[in-house]
Amino acid sequence: MLEIIMTDILGTPAILVGLFALVGLLLQRKATADIVSGTLKTVMGFVIIGAGATVLIGSLDIFGEMFNVAFNVQGVIPNNEAIVAVAQSEFGTTTALIMVFGMIVNIILARFTRFKYIFLTGHHTLFMACLLAVTLSVGGLTGAPLILVGSLILGLCMVIFPAILQPYVRQITGSDDFAVGHFGTIGYFVSAKVGKLFGNKEKTTEQIKVPQSLGFLRDTSVAVSLTMAIFFVVVALFAGQGYIESNLSAGSNFIVFSLMQAITFAAGVYIILAGVRMLIAEIVPAFKGIAEKIAPNTKPALDCPTVFPFAPNAVIIGFLASFAAGLLAMFLLPVVGLKVIVPGLVPHFFTGAAAGVFGNATGGRRGALFGAFANGILISFLPAILLVFLGDIGFEGTTFGDSDFGVIGILILSILKLFGAAG
Repeated sequence: MLEIIMTDILGTPAILVGLFALVGLLLQRKATADIVSGTLKTVMGFVIIGAGATVLIGSLDIFGEMFNVAFNVQGVIPNNEAIVAVAQSEFGTTTALIMVFGMIVNIILARFTRFKYIFLTGHHTLFMACLLAVTLSVGGLTGAPLILVGSLILGLCMVIFPAILQPYVRQITGSDDFAVGHFGTIGYFVSAKVGKLFGNKEKTTEQIKVPQSLGFLRDTSVAVSLTMAIFFVVVALFAGQGYIESNLSAGSNFIVFSLMQAITFAAGVYIILAGVRMLIAEIVPAFKGIAEKIAPNTKPALDCPTVFPFAPNAVIIGFLASFAAGLLAMFLLPVVGLKVIVPGLVPHFFTGAAAGVFGNATGGRRGALFGAFANGILISFLPAILLVFLGDIGFEGTTFGDSDFGVIGILILSILKLFGAAG
């Protein structure tokens, strides 16, 4: 029963978020119809986001294969899911316990401190719990002390990181209804600072004037489709017709296949945005019940795509700038003696897009461009440095991708090594 609760319920983000919505609606004594509707729509919104991500990631995986063949790149592609899957055989139980008790610490801190945030991005909670389980185990902690320390660190991360971003979230959304709960926080914070330093927030990405003849580009879905079509076709030409038609397209013409993958990517973005709108519309009102009864004046900390609808142009600019930084870093990393980090399209899209939105909020167009570029450098160098530490414990093939995992992992392992505990 405990395994079902920890793995199948608490380990399923859509159910976890739905439970929070259910509790919130029950505490507000809503009508049965409203409780059922609000809970199901909250779960549905999260499922829609996941479905969109699946569509988008499927397209990006194909692009990644084409890219590797086209340019003969050998290196490590950071992937949170992959390293967590590898670690689960040895650290699965520890990870689950840290996750559960970390969530309890989160609620306690939100109730009794000034950090009034409840972190609702379940998969990132799992990823951070896994990182903590691995790094603290290497440091010599076992059993209850490991669970206790890991849970405390996780709970602190779940309230401090949203608090760091909240001033910028207010700028982006024009309200204080929700926070961003995503462990790419350091990248978004740096993007906002870089944007303020180099940009002008009065000239936002959303004011970009498009000639009347190109008015169709105002439609985000069309703009994304065309942008990705250029990417796919160029890479397809380098990868070669023979490889694509033999290994990826099942014999379909390689150009037509590439164009369809670009449109599939845009469809994934469209689905994600639809899910985000539904999720926010349901979770924010439902959350007031929890805030009023258990932890007054708290805010739900939600996944990074929640900011995408507020600056769609910045999403595209941020993704492209972050990916460009990843390409540049790919050549710089060997120069400083680190492993090559192949820019993964998934982390660069989600964190790069969000970084673009944060950079735009503080520095407009230049802020989105330079801020997201800075994020791309961070999520290239931090995983490479973390890989040096994680390589010692047998996870050479992959590493964590987003900025906060790198910062927390490197910090913990550095402290443990300093005191002679790790290794």
